Amino acid sequence: MRIEALPLILGGLLGLIGLGLLFDAWAEDGIWKSIERRKRPRLERDRKGEALLGLGVLAMAAAFIGRDTWKYSVVTVIAGSVLMLWGIKRNGAYLRSVMGRG
Repeated sequence: MRIEALPLILGGLLGLIGLGLLFDAWAEDGIWKSIERRKRPRLERDRKGEALLGLGVLAMAAAFIGRDTWKYSVVTVIAGSVLMLWGIKRNGAYLRSVMGRG
């Protein structure tokens, strides 16, 4: 394997993660997880924030796949960073509760 193929592989993996986040944001809740058995219910996630995070990851994947030869790679990285930070900000309370600090 040549070293030039590494950004393509990483971009493909990031693209799959971004598509998974988008699918999870738009799918109904009862598909993947079972009934909550905790005494105290977990905070509800923000679907729009998760979709923004997925779009940001997809933008980063496009920048990886485009490499240095694509003339919009800088714009894509900036847009992806803004989208990811916006999605993290919208889901901040949920992420803190999942990580155990909330």
